[in-house]
Amino acid sequence: MTAARKAVILARGLGSRMRHADAGASLEPDQAAAAASGIKAMIPIGRPFLDYLLSGLADAGFPEACLVIGPEHHVVRRRYEVESPARRIRVSFAIQERPLGTADAVLAAEDFAAGEDFLVMNSDNYYPVDVLRDLRLLSEPGTALFSRSGLLEHGNIEPERPHAYAVGEVSPDGYLTGVREKPDEAALAAAGPDPWISMNCWRFSPAIFEPCRETPPSPRGEKELPRAVNEAVTSGAIRIRVLFARAGVLDLSRRADVASVAERLRGVEASP
Repeated sequence: MTAARKAVILARGLGSRMRHADAGASLEPDQAAAAASGIKAMIPIGRPFLDYLLSGLADAGFPEACLVIGPEHHVVRRRYEVESPARRIRVSFAIQERPLGTADAVLAAEDFAAGEDFLVMNSDNYYPVDVLRDLRLLSEPGTALFSRSGLLEHGNIEPERPHAYAVGEVSPDGYLTGVREKPDEAALAAAGPDPWISMNCWRFSPAIFEPCRETPPSPRGEKELPRAVNEAVTSGAIRIRVLFARAGVLDLSRRADVASVAERLRGVEASP
């Protein structure tokens, strides 16, 4: 299997946490306006946060990226089609008509994948370039799991935040056996003193599309990617090699994150 060429950025979410007012968060007027829109990827940190993600993908060697957006996200299309087209990575778009979950968002990019392996990542996370590169160069589907200690030391994630993510479960030979969403204290304790956290950064083969189609909606009415992944690995539809990273990820989920992300990105050049 050859190195992956394509990356998919999931930018369709409603941004409910980012829309939520936070009197303690200090935002510039343009940042506040972007936060109110819910389009987290377009929050300006010198330039739109999405510029940093696309630049990181280009640095990691990806020549193509697809932004999964909603039909109403004209500001994103205008940015990359008219105002400031990327120079180092080719950007295209896939429309997720309704916000029906992350597995449904992956399905929106099926035509873009066109039978090839592809990376999937969040639009509100900035991942280390070397992790993205290692996933691109894998000879099989894979995922990056991040140590809790690495996230706390090198990212902007507070000690209580890992509860909001998923814990990866790994076989002795280094393949994913499942992901446990929003683990409680008991689940975190069972995962050991330094659990491996999924930050939704994947390299998939086209075999993931059928589990994404078949996974039932959650109680919230959404097709969730972790559930589709669990079904895929349990059924044997796909094997997912785990890359272990003791590194940080920047999380731009809430208004309170803007200042810490801006500080961490100070000096990082974004040139997609």
